Amino acid sequence: MTTRTAARHLYLTRHAEATPDETGLTEAGRRQAALLGDRLRGVPLAAVHHGPLARAAQTARLIGDRLDGVPVRVDAAAGDYVPYEPAREELPAESADRMLGFLEQFPAEERAQGPALAAEAVARFTGPVEGDEPRHELVVTHNFLVGWLFRAALDAPAWRWMGVNHANAALTVIRYAPGRPPAVLLFNDTGHLTADLRWTGLPPELHV
Repeated sequence: MTTRTAARHLYLTRHAEATPDETGLTEAGRRQAALLGDRLRGVPLAAVHHGPLARAAQTARLIGDRLDGVPVRVDAAAGDYVPYEPAREELPAESADRMLGFLEQFPAEERAQGPALAAEAVARFTGPVEGDEPRHELVVTHNFLVGWLFRAALDAPAWRWMGVNHANAALTVIRYAPGRPPAVLLFNDTGHLTADLRWTGLPPELHV
């Protein structure tokens, strides 16, 4: 017997702007989270998942406050980690030194644990869902996991999660429909944020 499947709509956001010590959100970050929650009010979300760190948890709670009865759940797979560490030969020769040097700043233990969490995130948050009803879910996470899932949706090389930049509280939406490749419906959309709240989390040269 063939199991019926339906489309999954995955809504991804990077946590709102954090304080310098990353123990919470700035006032701007709290405003960003509330505005994203307002934008998502009309979406039939089944759940809001978030990573365990304070900046993601607080963002998720503020979004959840704007929604009606949507459960907010912590999930280690939505956390902040290096999802994949490429070998030098996988990388463009002209940028390999810089990219590998960037990864070396993270503890070896974190780099070793990341791939298993990344695989868990793909299994838990992507692909069609069982049953006849489409599912809509929000994951409040960090820049690295947004890049990893965006890369996976495009079937890009594993190393290509690097170089994907996501603004705080921006919105990315990926649709996983049965029998079709994933479709990126939105990427890094900040339309719900006022001009002064857009592009936080990105270096000035990437502000557009």
